[in-house]
Amino acid sequence: MGDMDLPAILYGISVWALPVIFAITLHEAAHGYAALQFGDDTAQRAGRLSLNPLRHIDRFGTIILPAILLLIRAPFLFGYAKPVPVNFGRLGKPKRDMIWVAAAGPLTNVALAIVSALLLYVTEILPGTVAPWAVDNLQNSVQINAVLAVFNMIPIPPLDGGRVLTGLLPLPLAIRYARLERWGLFLLIGALFILPLLGRQIGANLDIFPWLMGPPVDYLIRFIAYVTGLSP
Repeated sequence: MGDMDLPAILYGISVWALPVIFAITLHEAAHGYAALQFGDDTAQRAGRLSLNPLRHIDRFGTIILPAILLLIRAPFLFGYAKPVPVNFGRLGKPKRDMIWVAAAGPLTNVALAIVSALLLYVTEILPGTVAPWAVDNLQNSVQINAVLAVFNMIPIPPLDGGRVLTGLLPLPLAIRYARLERWGLFLLIGALFILPLLGRQIGANLDIFPWLMGPPVDYLIRFIAYVTGLSP
């Protein structure tokens, strides 16, 4: 890696790291705050009702995985933090309240994306040396938060969408569906990483990530641009 690449690499890190950290930190804190509102103080007692990123950072999910995706120029950049502990049995109405606790994270990401889009207007009054850096951070924030919101709403436990669906299903089906949680992470890893590798070996495109994530992320970003007046 030549010295000529170092400034570009450092700049790339500076405009991606902050949006990723803010998006993941606020996502996890939102779960804890929502759980507290519905009667579960587990996250509070664990010290996770905090906006301090260090309390939420997962070494692999928050740092290594986004860095790998950035280096390989993946179509989407995402990561995850240490899950906030929630004792669903302590919620007032566990089956109903689970929906709101799970949805709090993705909804926070949508709100953060909207705020980031609105802050783009402020960049017009920033000094010329700072404005481009701020614009890149905010545009990346919109993209990252849109990706996190959509990705986490995939209806596979332990993702938020899986827990929302579990809360919506009739109790007998919800119990069966919740049992998928032990396999959910393996399903996601297989779909996102193993299938594409297998596809390259057999000469087939088995990368489901772009078509699964692409259309809803694109729609969400266009919706945010519309409601914030950034697009006609």
